[in-house]
Formats: sequence, structure tokens, C-alpha cells
Amino acid sequence: MNDITSLSLQRAIQGLRKGDFSCQELVRAYVNRIQSLDSAIHAFLFTDLEGALKKADSVDHVLVKWRRSPQNDLPPLFGIPLAVKDVLCVKGMPCTCGSKILEGYVPPYNATAVQKLIDAGVIILGKTNTDEFAMGSSTENSAYGVTRNPWNLDRVPGGSSGGSAAAVAARLSPVALGTDTGGSVRQPASFCGVSGIKPTYGRVSRYGLVAYGSSLDVVGVLARDVDEVALVFQVMAGVDPRDATTVDLDVPQITLGERSELGSIRIGVPKEYFIPGMQPQVEEAVRRAILHLQGLGAEIHEISLPHTEYALPVYYLIAPAEASANLARYDGIRYGPRISGETMWDIFYQTRGQKFGAEVKRRIMLGTYALSAGYYDAYYGKAQMVRTLIKRDFEQALEIVDMIAAPIAPTTAFPIGEHTDDPLAMYLEDVFTLPANLAGVPGLAFPVGFDQQGLPIGMQLMGRYFQEELLFRIAHAYQLTTDWHLRTP
Repeated sequence: MNDITSLSLQRAIQGLRKGDFSCQELVRAYVNRIQSLDSAIHAFLFTDLEGALKKADSVDHVLVKWRRSPQNDLPPLFGIPLAVKDVLCVKGMPCTCGSKILEGYVPPYNATAVQKLIDAGVIILGKTNTDEFAMGSSTENSAYGVTRNPWNLDRVPGGSSGGSAAAVAARLSPVALGTDTGGSVRQPASFCGVSGIKPTYGRVSRYGLVAYGSSLDVVGVLARDVDEVALVFQVMAGVDPRDATTVDLDVPQITLGERSELGSIRIGVPKEYFIPGMQPQVEEAVRRAILHLQGLGAEIHEISLPHTEYALPVYYLIAPAEASANLARYDGIRYGPRISGETMWDIFYQTRGQKFGAEVKRRIMLGTYALSAGYYDAYYGKAQMVRTLIKRDFEQALEIVDMIAAPIAPTTAFPIGEHTDDPLAMYLEDVFTLPANLAGVPGLAFPVGFDQQGLPIGMQLMGRYFQEELLFRIAHAYQLTTDWHLRTP
């Protein structure tokens, strides 16, 4: 057999059930790739490879019995390896959020999204690298080192779910969980040439996700193609009594099939997303992909999202404000290490001062300032008003069209260190992804080409609330008739 890690998720599931290979062989193949490649990529912060192999052994015992008498169906992801971004709690595994302030913290419980996937039969390989507390667009802000892009080790993988995207692209894991607060699933998916979903806010439980921006954070999935993303997404989606922001709606059974015709689907292309300064090859690839969808039967309409230009300043007021409140709990007393001092306040100041990284401190200060007396109405309050206008833009546009197609990032993956001393340039990398988070709509990323340096280019589809199934159907039709998603570094 060829390298077992090249199999799609669906074929891996079928192969396990038919006995074409054992779970031990499947997991061992990924373990071998992690051991041989991850020292160069640094996608993982923690691995439990021995534990994964032991679980694979127990899966094989169940599979042998099941094949003799397959009376009951197996869990949908039984025996499939999975990587988890290190901002989601996994019982018994470290959860550092890429920060020294949580060094050594091991949660005693699983995040709901993780628990649902464990119940569905996954085997967790380990925790992937992230910008500290998911604050970043390059995975350079991790306190535990930079993750490198498998397509070019001198380039960033995107962020903050860069470890998860790199792990999938390098076939260190067939699928990985990420989170998206301002583009942190979609942008690394674009930079690493994989597919990823940012669900509607409220579709997937945030219980067990270490909070950054509570009104923006969502748990997402990265995999090699949209079929695989859809399979994992529908397992972890749904209402959760431990997260009051989840919505009690049925999660549809997503069956994508082999149809590539799009009928009369109306796709809107926002003029505000094609801006001066974009890398020309990115614009060309995205426009070519939109024309390809038109060739499959879709109707293409130019639309306007007029308040798009305000998304960046609005996000960088609201998200830091929420972060300053959420990160107040890290005081050197309740979690992680502490630095000694004569008084409680000494401990507090010393621990936070030395254990938080520069970007986290920057955002805490921005947020605290925006929430402070005398500035709240002028900054945070005004930002919330403009957020409502951005949300209304999407709602009005999606009354005219069924979905919106747009670029994910203005460039392909940039060199490591290029934006390190220029926070504004780094923030501009998220200019096309922030609006979907502010509006709460779902967004799906998938590859649509490469630039002249061989770096992947992605496109995103954004749709109506809780209409992820339609996004999957359109992207699936595109992937049935193209091969960008089949290419590997």
C-alpha cells in the first residue's frame, strides 16, 4: 500500500472497517511522520504518541469483534487520529495557550467539542502550537517557538491556528481543531493550502475553550478537503447546556455526493474585498475561482458591504476589550506558575509582567484603555455601534445573494519575522476575515491556486447564519472539478 497518510478521511474510515489496515498501522503512520518531520515544522507543543498507539490497539480489538458480527454501527470517526489546538482543554494533556503564564497547567476535563469527538471515536495525537492566547496571525507569538509553513519553512503558517494548519498540510494529522476569533482558522488554511470552517457563532460549544474574545471566538476544523471538514464539523456542532451562547438548532446530516452543478445559486462578490496593495496573484486566483463557480452554474453578482473598512479598527477595540477582561484571571495564584513577591499585588504584577508576551500585553492595554472611565463611550461603545452596521451589511447582502465569495488574505504566506516589529502590518493580514467574526456569520476556506513562489492561495465563502451546509456544498462542487486541494508540500 502507498503511504496510508495520503488516504482521505472517508477512505481511512472505510479501510479501518473493512480491515484493509489496522488502526495501529494508521496511527503508527502518523506517529512516524510526526517523529521524522515535526522537529523542522514545530506544529505540536505536546504529543501523546504512546497513548495514541495504546488507544489504537484497543480500537483494533473492537474492530475485530465488530467485523465478525457488525450488528451495531461504530461511532462515525472510530479510530481516526486528531490534533487539537492548544487553547482547547483536553483532560490529562497540558493546555498552555502558547503562553508561559499557563506553563504546566493540565485541565481535569475536556472541552465539549473535544468530548463530542472522543465520543465519536477519535484518537488525540496531541496539542498544536498557537499564537499566545490565540492573539496573532502568524504563530510567531507563541512562547514556545515559531511554527513553520510546510510549503516553505522560511514562511509563516498563518495564525493563530498555525500549528493545526501546518499539521494537516504536512500530513502529521488527518484533521485538526482550531479556533477563529478574527480569521484564525481561515487565514492559516489559506497559507497552508488546506480547508477550514469558521462556524456560525453559537453553532459549536465554547465550553472548555480558553477565552480570548467571548463574543467572537468559535471552534473550527481544518482538514485537507471540505468533505473531511464537514464530517468532523457535524459531529462537534450542536447545543450545549454548559454554553449559554449555543443555539438549539438541529445539525443537518451533510451528504455532499458527486454533483458539481450549482443550479441557480447566487454568489455575491463584495467590491470592498479587492483593494489596492493586494498581491496580484491572490486577486487573480480568487477571481478565477469565482468564474469557475459561474461555469458550474452559479450566478455571480457584484455586491457592496459598505462598512468593511471599519472592521479592522472595530475588531481591535472589541477583541482587546474582551481579552483584557478574560485574561484578568491569570494572576499567578489560580493557574500555572507564579513569581514570588512580598504581597499579593507583587505576585500579581511580577507574574503577569514576566509571563505574558508582548502582543498579549499590548492587547490587554488597548482593551483596558478602551473600557476605562471617560473613554468607554468614545471607543468601546462606538465600536459596538459600528459592529451592528457591519452585521447589517451582511444581513442585507444575504437577502439578495445566497452566499459571499471573497479573498482570505491580501497576500500569501509572508516570511518569518517580516511583520514582527510592525503590529499594524500584522493586523492588516486579517482585513478580509475580521468582518465575518464581527457579524457572526459562517465562513469556509479552501485552496484555489498558488502564487509564482509555489505558496498556496485560499478563498472564503461566507453565508447566512447556520447555513454551513450550503457553504460545504458549493466548495465541494468546486473541489470535485479542481485539484488544488489534492496537492501536498
